[in-house]
Amino acid sequence: MSFHGSSLLSAARLRWMAPLLSVLALAGCVGRAAMTPPPPASSVRFGHVFIVVEENANYSDVIANPAMPYFNGLANQYGLATNYFADAHPSSPNYFELTTGQTLAPLSLTDAVTPHSFPVDANNVVRDLLAAGKTWKSYAEDLPSVGYTGDDTGRYAVRHNPLAYFTDVQNDSKQTQNLVPFTQLAVDLNVPTIFATTRTIARSAPPMPGSRSI
Repeated sequence: MSFHGSSLLSAARLRWMAPLLSVLALAGCVGRAAMTPPPPASSVRFGHVFIVVEENANYSDVIANPAMPYFNGLANQYGLATNYFADAHPSSPNYFELTTGQTLAPLSLTDAVTPHSFPVDANNVVRDLLAAGKTWKSYAEDLPSVGYTGDDTGRYAVRHNPLAYFTDVQNDSKQTQNLVPFTQLAVDLNVPTIFATTRTIARSAPPMPGSRSI
């Protein structure tokens, strides 16, 4: 009898507790939904990647300089690395750091070495791109001819063109042809079939007037 009474009491309680339980259940569902992380965004795939390296001016001579509105517009619209410094001086170790992750040569010799006196067999960006099935091209100001891997000549400074040092380039005639004068860039930009598969590294070789080498 008491068992039956308890059952009746439980049923009565359940009748008025049902709405509350429903609300709590709904709240629990909402809480779980809110805590569920959003699905991962689809990865962005870029058709072309350009790395533009310019020699050379101090930070204070460029940023906020009214004579350089285009550069400052890029810095304002996109990004500006305010705590980014050279790894070493002068030029070559920084270019090797950029393309191999290492300074490589003894610092006292770096700007004196040439592709023939100091061929680089270390892992590098060209090797990685080729292994990934990508293509590349280097556009260097004042490069005397396509595929040139020699020493300085005229206004061309080979130390500003690190890809010319890599054995992956020097020992492969097809890759050597990817070392081209900067003037070729304007031509290639007008040929969509070339850029459909090309990852590009663009270089600006000679120092800016009044600047010092990095």
